[in-house]
Amino acid sequence: MKNLLFIGSLLLLVSAYSISKTHKNKTESLTENTVAKSFYDFKMKDLNGKEVDFSSFKGKKIMVVNVASKCGYTPQYEALQKLYEEHSDKIVILGFPANNFGGQEPGSNEDIQSFCSENYGVTFPMFEKISVKGFDKDPLYRWLSDSELNGWNNEEPSWNFCKYILNEEGELIKFFPSKVAPLDEEIIDIINA
Repeated sequence: MKNLLFIGSLLLLVSAYSISKTHKNKTESLTENTVAKSFYDFKMKDLNGKEVDFSSFKGKKIMVVNVASKCGYTPQYEALQKLYEEHSDKIVILGFPANNFGGQEPGSNEDIQSFCSENYGVTFPMFEKISVKGFDKDPLYRWLSDSELNGWNNEEPSWNFCKYILNEEGELIKFFPSKVAPLDEEIIDIINA
């Protein structure tokens, strides 16, 4: 009986060590894959599945927003579209649907595209649904919310419609929580600076 308990305990320890090492290796490899990257090194698929090279955004300010279709902040799509229309010569808005908060983005990429187009006339770039928080956080959002990667910011999205602003050189310069409207005076001042 003692031998069985010893063997069982040993197996549990080996299993726990293996799981811990696997998790550590995955975390290290995610970090290693993003440490050397600038914002312009990212390539992600839009809602149509077409790969978009972020280096194509060089020379403009960029607003990265995690979006959702069934959120109290969803009407911000209208203001985001207006901001994009009025200032597209200076800023590009990149929308990233995510289902991390209250299951408020349950739809497929096709559902999201239809919703945005039919309800808000969205024409700014929208990307495939990703995770912006947690163990499966997309590498882009790891970069945006880790000061060791982006230079200063550790703030990750606290809800849908958080906004990250980058300058014309792809450097992260500001984070705004959901409650800050896209047409807020401070955002307009950054765009016009």
